[in-house]
Amino acid sequence: MIMLGERKKEMARVCVFPAIPDVQNSSLPECLLKHSSQVRDTLKLAPPRTLSSRRHAHKEKGDLSSHKMRVFLILVTLTCLANAQHQALMDYLERRLLAIEDRISLWHEQTNRYATELREFKQQMVAQIETLDKDKETLRTDLDSVGTRVDRVEREMDYLETQNGAQPCVDVDDKLVEQQVTVVKEKNKVKYAKATDCRDMISSIKAMKILKRVGGPKGMWTKDVGSSSGKVYIFNGTDEDTIYEFGSIRDFTISQGTSMAKTVRLPSPWRGSGHTVYNNHAYYVKEGKELRLIKYNLQNDSVADSAVFPVQDHVPVYSLTPETVIDLAADEEGLWAIYATKETERHISLAKMDANTLDIEQMWDTPCPRENAEAAFIICGTVYVVYNTALPSRSRVQCVFDVSDMVTNDDAPLVYFPKRYGSHSSLKYNPLEQLIYAWDDGYQILYKLAMKKKLEV
Repeated sequence: MIMLGERKKEMARVCVFPAIPDVQNSSLPECLLKHSSQVRDTLKLAPPRTLSSRRHAHKEKGDLSSHKMRVFLILVTLTCLANAQHQALMDYLERRLLAIEDRISLWHEQTNRYATELREFKQQMVAQIETLDKDKETLRTDLDSVGTRVDRVEREMDYLETQNGAQPCVDVDDKLVEQQVTVVKEKNKVKYAKATDCRDMISSIKAMKILKRVGGPKGMWTKDVGSSSGKVYIFNGTDEDTIYEFGSIRDFTISQGTSMAKTVRLPSPWRGSGHTVYNNHAYYVKEGKELRLIKYNLQNDSVADSAVFPVQDHVPVYSLTPETVIDLAADEEGLWAIYATKETERHISLAKMDANTLDIEQMWDTPCPRENAEAAFIICGTVYVVYNTALPSRSRVQCVFDVSDMVTNDDAPLVYFPKRYGSHSSLKYNPLEQLIYAWDDGYQILYKLAMKKKLEV
């Protein structure tokens, strides 16, 4: 009995375990209880013997049983410790998974909130776009209405200006000075001797036809004014050296660009857009400091003649077409040159030229201002200067000068050109067809003229 009590005390001492860190509600006592039956089986004694043998056997058996029990208890303790650590690890993982689930739930809530806000923003944008579309349609309708009203006002203004006649193209403040200059010039002026009995003058523009668009915003196109060959010549740009020659208007119309044209390479680039073609010759101003006129034979591709235009301190002829320093033109009377100098800087001058020798036959100072002028053309010795605005609007013939004094500004009608795309860089009159060949922002346009006879004054 004493030995048995000692074994029990030893077992109780062995079963006092140290605390396991990070393990709550330790399950070691339950672990030991599970193996209590095995402990009891180990403590069972053999049947009683003699007192001496029994004591000897007890002693030996007690030592052996004590050793076995210690080993067994150590194994049980290790097993319980492993189970406790496993339980603590599972608890830790469970807590981490719960935290992750909370974060995922929060993320889902934020995602749903953002999605809701985006849907609301999309609905607002769709509503705004629909409102803008409605405003756009309203604005377009208003602009169409305004355009219709402007057209009506322009027609009424054209009618009133036609009924009232054209105003003289002179500045009121300079009338007295111009009258004095005119008196002086009249004494020295020789009356112009007309080469023909042409007495046509423009009455109105009957029709407009836009043929096509070839080239840049500025250039010149024309037929040979002194020939009935029907060839069409394209001068694209203001500083080029290649002329495109078409066999007819039809060839020019059906051609893809200039694919059907014959190219004529000039010996030097031209300047501006004031060229002309007269009697199989191209007349142009050579690019350079001096005003050198070139007469180029289009039949044998050679320079027939050249001459320096005898003026000093030249300035651009038209303020709206500053590239043109001399505008060459041809009509029933022959070859003309429209120019301007610093001496008469505010007004345009005119010269009659010999088409064969390029000599100047006679010169005039016209009352037509340079300001807001874009181009001019000549019919039967009468210069028609076309004016516009810096922001292109409707071109109009607002100043007329006749070298034979048969037409004055008071007699000349105020002629408006039909609506178009921009401003004219050149206007060339063809007397055989009574057409004006116009270059308008790259478009090649034909204007059909209605004519009437000049009256003696």
